[in-house]
Amino acid sequence: MPTDSEPTTDPLVLFGQRLVQLRKERGWSQEQLALECGMARSYLGGVERGKRNIALLNICKLADALSVSPDEMLQFQED
Repeated sequence: MPTDSEPTTDPLVLFGQRLVQLRKERGWSQEQLALECGMARSYLGGVERGKRNIALLNICKLADALSVSPDEMLQFQED
């Protein structure tokens, strides 16, 4: 497990970080995103923390709500 100073390679954490980035770029709270995509805020919180293994259908719902393509959601930033 990486320490705080080591970048993670965990795809769940990387996806969560990307989701937070896209959500914040729009100035949305987790609650606003949950309303826009029809998901529970607590579920989205788990996804953003890298604690939930998100399904492809949910990635597509989030991409639609955020007005991005699903592949853009998987463009993780390298540290």
